[in-house]
Amino acid sequence: MISSVTAADLGSTWQPGCPLPPERLRQVELDYRGFDGQTRRGQLVVHEDLTDEVVAVFAELYRIGYPIERMRTVENYPDADDELSMRDNNTSAFNCRDIPGTGQWSYHAYGRAIDVNPRLNPFVDRRGDYQPANAAPWVDRTRTEPGMLHDGDAAVLAFTDRGWTWGGHWRTPLDYQHFELP
Repeated sequence: MISSVTAADLGSTWQPGCPLPPERLRQVELDYRGFDGQTRRGQLVVHEDLTDEVVAVFAELYRIGYPIERMRTVENYPDADDELSMRDNNTSAFNCRDIPGTGQWSYHAYGRAIDVNPRLNPFVDRRGDYQPANAAPWVDRTRTEPGMLHDGDAAVLAFTDRGWTWGGHWRTPLDYQHFELP
């Protein structure tokens, strides 16, 4: 199901001054496979132009049995705290925030980025610092546990074959959870 959202629906993930008004965003309800193999229903808020893309990507992830721990919109966390969402291994999309330390809007602020299982697929900067804070075991990318993303995986290809950029292909930082379609 795809539905419009309002500023009230978005809670603290949106505020005046964000680069995109709520009218340009849509909430997409999606089936996903939990780590227990059971079908779950989650929500992502994305740019209105990406709804068909997002439905197709997550249908493919479901088809291949790629597990997702949870999929909730970020306003479910106090003050839309991205770190709390990531620590919870929450797959999410829209959050009106900048790229830390840059003052530039993240593609999440435009509803054009999705983070998948972020605890298992951390952000790692050139110094080796990582986010979320509880992701230390998964900084080791030789691990191959369900829900992790690696180059060439069917889950990564579900995005990149459709033109999305994967943060795991960047030189620095490496953002294994992050997919964007500018």
